[in-house]
Amino acid sequence: MKIAVISETSAGDKNKDIMKALEGFGHEVINAGMKEKGSIPELTYIQTGLLGAMLLNSGRVDFVIGGCGTGQGFLNSIMQYPNIFCGHITNPSDAWLFVQINGGNAISLALNQGYGWAGDVNLRFIFERLFSVELGCGYPPERAESQAQSRRNLTIISQATHASFAEIIRNLEDEVLQPVLKYPGMMELIDIENIEDIKLKEALLEHLPK
Repeated sequence: MKIAVISETSAGDKNKDIMKALEGFGHEVINAGMKEKGSIPELTYIQTGLLGAMLLNSGRVDFVIGGCGTGQGFLNSIMQYPNIFCGHITNPSDAWLFVQINGGNAISLALNQGYGWAGDVNLRFIFERLFSVELGCGYPPERAESQAQSRRNLTIISQATHASFAEIIRNLEDEVLQPVLKYPGMMELIDIENIEDIKLKEALLEHLPK
């Protein structure tokens, strides 16, 4: 699985803890920043939510690990976009249940609130549970088919209630979009020229950083 770690400005100092906690699981992990608290240029949860959605909708990654001070900002930001199913994860059992029941493609971590002694250890435990079970396998087992149907319905609802991601990109103000596109390393990661979705590719090309 290809995973992007996306940290925002208030919790950038936890980026190194997340990266350390993800070691040894056998996944390809991309550190999309921020890597330090308050570093320049800054990404708020508004921009990290858009970035996470962009990486998922362009097929650049399979899963996004984000968050913010409470985890609520990133959760609300990334869920504004189509094809995003994000869980607010604060402990290992949250992660274990989210993967099996909801089978989502993003999680949002609380990285300041309640992040005290052994916070980095809690991250490791969260990821151990997150990667210990099959995505969407269902819990308890007798509820697996019902939960699978709910996931299918949620996908249909997401597509029906959102504009396409290409339309969203085309209509976003530069104030929101440009900080993401101009963030160091993002153009290489997004790799606009090789995006398979032609409409999304065209929309992004219209907004190339000036």
